[in-house]
Amino acid sequence: MRSTLLLRAILALALAVSAARAFADDSYRIVHAYPHDPQAYTQGLVYIDGHLYESTGLFGRSSLRMDDLATGRVLQSAPVPTQYFAEGLAPWGSTLVQLTWQSHIAFVYDRFSFRLIKTFHYGCEGWGLTEDGRNLILSDGTSEIRFFDPQTFREVRHIDVRDRGTPVSQLNELEFIHGQIYSNVWHTGRIARISPSTGQVLGWIDLAGLLPESQRSNPEAVLNGIAYDAVHDRLFVTGKLWPKLFEIKVIPAQAKIVPVHRAK
Repeated sequence: MRSTLLLRAILALALAVSAARAFADDSYRIVHAYPHDPQAYTQGLVYIDGHLYESTGLFGRSSLRMDDLATGRVLQSAPVPTQYFAEGLAPWGSTLVQLTWQSHIAFVYDRFSFRLIKTFHYGCEGWGLTEDGRNLILSDGTSEIRFFDPQTFREVRHIDVRDRGTPVSQLNELEFIHGQIYSNVWHTGRIARISPSTGQVLGWIDLAGLLPESQRSNPEAVLNGIAYDAVHDRLFVTGKLWPKLFEIKVIPAQAKIVPVHRAK
């Protein structure tokens, strides 16, 4: 009987400690800062086969680009028709897939020539886009992330993104890294790391202070743009209208114990 009571007490204490445990956001270290076109309203960012590709937005100014990482110079570009507001970007085989915001249309380009091959239609807004080797993964500004068949652009499933039960909306630019979905959250300086199977937020990366406010041209010059170099394990981030693109190293947070205040 005494051993049973002791075991219950140990379990209760473990549960109390678990409930009191909170995880701080991951932080970062700047590895290198590169020039970036301050007129580029960055909506999608991809690094593949040694090349940096970018989708820029705004009506009348949207484009698909290949940028030189070292200098920020635009090496190749294709304008998007003026009636479209371009959004997320993802590679698929030898193609690049570019979303539009509210037009429900995706453009598929040859990655090397930027020749438009075909278009797809989808039934939601287009914000961010990435891929996991099986599906294209799309955010639409809500707390939902949708998975599409890359051949037909038919939605095959979706997840609802939550942080400890609370929906996380305004999910924007996406990147698939080490089996997780990284997502910018619009108008914040944080990146959510999301389970692609459950939608649970696994952690946050706090990029506060990455680009000082004094270097931002207007209130919409917010963090947006994640690209991963899988060959050399490099993570790149930038923002809309930012004059710099950063290679960063994520510094994992340590769990911290939050004191439990018991009622007297």
